[in-house]
Amino acid sequence: MASKSQDRRKVRLSRALGVALTPKAARYLEKRPYGPGEHGRTKRKQDSDYAVRLREKQRLREQYGIREKQMRIAFNEARRKDGLTGENLVEILEMRLDALVLRAGFARTTAQARQFVVHRHIMVDGQLVDRPSFRVKPGQIIHVKERSEGTEPFQVAAAGGNAEVLPAVPGYLEVELDKLQARLVRRPKRAEVPVTCEVQLVVEYYAAR
Repeated sequence: MASKSQDRRKVRLSRALGVALTPKAARYLEKRPYGPGEHGRTKRKQDSDYAVRLREKQRLREQYGIREKQMRIAFNEARRKDGLTGENLVEILEMRLDALVLRAGFARTTAQARQFVVHRHIMVDGQLVDRPSFRVKPGQIIHVKERSEGTEPFQVAAAGGNAEVLPAVPGYLEVELDKLQARLVRRPKRAEVPVTCEVQLVVEYYAAR
């Protein structure tokens, strides 16, 4: 479980970035849809292009809960691939195991999804995987380890308790929640991925560095 200080940090960060990073932050933003601090209610002065791009990059990074180094590696890979760099970047991030554990509804937050993977509760095609950054391939099956299925967090997940606070399962995932099993059907398309971000601004941020 996240500590209260972690919860507060996520809520504050969510308000600063204008995007809900946890279900608790989503409820908070509904009540207080403005930034933190004494100047939160006042209109921001016109931000510089750099500040706008930086904030957009932070938004994307925080929604996946990854470090800057991991983000830079993903960006460099996205730039080398054919197609639009921004769309490639989201596709690469979305195929991380922790991201798909969250999308499937096995976890309630990105942090919890990562914790489940690290603590060896999650399998891919019958093999234990403890790296949150593991890249799932289309056709692979993600499922909860049999010995973990009976624990409370996964019983809640199997009953749909997490699904109530998460976006609808995207079309690139087939989920059998009662079996705690999901299959990545195909590569995600940016338009389907439930993250809030102007990816072109993220590309511009890194291209200028």
